[in-house]
Amino acid sequence: MRTLALLLMTALPALAQGNPPGLVSAELLPGWVTADGARMTALDVRLEPGWKTYWRSPGDAGIPPAFDWQGSANLGRVEMLWPLPEVIDSGGERTLGYHERLVLPIRIAPARPGAPVELRAEVEMGICEDICVPVSVSLRADPPRDAPDPLIEAALARLPVPADLQPACRIREIEDGMRVTALLPETGRAAGDEVALELRGSDVWVSAPELRDEGGRMAVEADFVAASGKPFPLDPDDLRLTLIGARDAIELQGCAEVQG
Repeated sequence: MRTLALLLMTALPALAQGNPPGLVSAELLPGWVTADGARMTALDVRLEPGWKTYWRSPGDAGIPPAFDWQGSANLGRVEMLWPLPEVIDSGGERTLGYHERLVLPIRIAPARPGAPVELRAEVEMGICEDICVPVSVSLRADPPRDAPDPLIEAALARLPVPADLQPACRIREIEDGMRVTALLPETGRAAGDEVALELRGSDVWVSAPELRDEGGRMAVEADFVAASGKPFPLDPDDLRLTLIGARDAIELQGCAEVQG
């Protein structure tokens, strides 16, 4: 499964003319210009009933949307704002994603403040029912509207909430990468929440985390595998841990590395 995930992560075939099975539509919403001059837009993906696509760190399988912004004008920093995902059982594999619709807000700072931002993107993603289909679409956003889009605002309201907590963690080499074990801090949340581990700003594949009791505290462990298939330097400050509940999520940035 690791080999398949890494291959799919590095290249997806182009989509032939017409929508593939499962895809109803995909578009970049016009959005609006925020008070500080940023362009707000969103990827709006509609799928057939029963189909799904994936969160930024889906787990053992799945391809999240990836963007090539060539053809855009006045594009500065691009920030993907991922709403709370669902926990999906895919043939015995646990993944994180969205059924039937994904509205993914995107905040873009202009390279030249005050000048318009024109948006074009080649978007690649995986969508799945019983089988998975790679999708590639060319999208262009219309000029921004005068007021915020309620659809995008609703998606923004479902973002994970940053928490001022940092778990202790152990990091060690394994044959094809690195293994991270993090001790979850006490957040006051009910038991049974799902956990996601990822590396900020990287294409490293991450296994579905395993939870266990460790000395009366809950520990979460996952393997991080780079395209090289070898151990690599892993900065604990780049670790991101998300506690996912049914209606909300908490996001922790970085971990305090301990030995042993």
